[in-house]
Amino acid sequence: MNFPENLKYTKDHEWVRVEGNVAYIGITDFAQGELGDIVYVEIETEGEELAHEEIFGTVEAVKTVSDLFMPISGKVLEVNPGLQTNPESVNKDPYGEGWMIKVEMKDASELNHLLSVADYKTLIGH
Repeated sequence: MNFPENLKYTKDHEWVRVEGNVAYIGITDFAQGELGDIVYVEIETEGEELAHEEIFGTVEAVKTVSDLFMPISGKVLEVNPGLQTNPESVNKDPYGEGWMIKVEMKDASELNHLLSVADYKTLIGH
């Protein structure tokens, strides 16, 4: 299982990669493994200002549908266009091609409330 050191994590199994004032957000390798084969990603929040822990979309796997939660507050700048035709990229490359949204952060101090890789590993018992 892959746990990149340069990311922040949430208790809801999202990851955050920060580049300046922009954050890329997706679900963790652990989460995609638990969900199984992802068949559809629905995110219709592009252009919206969302608060921390608001739902920004859903992931549909063969056996279940799971909500996606905002790890930080901000404006959704972009939804990964590749997910529409290639949702399985979340399974194959959750930290790369499988990213979900790009967000303009409202308050970078919210990053301090996210989990480090060590804390996330403890959360999932890894």
